[in-house]
Amino acid sequence: MRNSVLIVGAGKGLSSSLARLFHSRGYRVGLVARNINKISHLSDEINASLFQFDVSKPDFVHKLFKDVDKDLGNLDLVIFNPSKRFSGRIEELNANQVKEALDITCYAGFLVAQQAIIRMLKLGKGSIFFTGASASKKGFANSSVFAMGKFGLRGLAQSLARELHPKNIHICHFIIDGIISKKDISENLNNEHNKLDPDEIAKNYLNIYLQEKNCWTWEIELRPWLEKF
Repeated sequence: MRNSVLIVGAGKGLSSSLARLFHSRGYRVGLVARNINKISHLSDEINASLFQFDVSKPDFVHKLFKDVDKDLGNLDLVIFNPSKRFSGRIEELNANQVKEALDITCYAGFLVAQQAIIRMLKLGKGSIFFTGASASKKGFANSSVFAMGKFGLRGLAQSLARELHPKNIHICHFIIDGIISKKDISENLNNEHNKLDPDEIAKNYLNIYLQEKNCWTWEIELRPWLEKF
């Protein structure tokens, strides 16, 4: 049976590069998004399964994984990409908008991981990857909301790695420290040395997924060679 990958928060850029790469290696791919219309072309291209869900809601995540069970079967890898960010001075932030952003960026990661882990523990194996950002380690001025969400997601990943690596479930957190190019992957990126090529990021996800368990990575930072850190 072919291995299956579920990409949560699918869209253009990195998610598309991940989907195409894993498909090219023979994996079945499932794509989760709030609006699946924006990725229908990708589904047609690689014959991916589409799931339209808001993963910041517990009931929706339960339903998502029941649908995935029927459509894809056992999952070998789950990749969590969603995030929501907006800037603003602390005294001006709207509390409801802040909560929504934290739910999408961090709480949803917990919900997705929980359902994936329940299934992977029964199988005795699996991998869950979380996509972070510069804000996972650096809280910038006027960006407290994004920092809270990404700091929290990183903490979740670190804790789960310590809890689940001994149970043969590989957890990894990817810090994407820089701007990801929005150009189509077929275009030449030679003039964008200061931006991350989503195809190259995807290769790192695959390489870490293929790691032997005696040499697992729990976190990796990726940035262009010109990016300051």
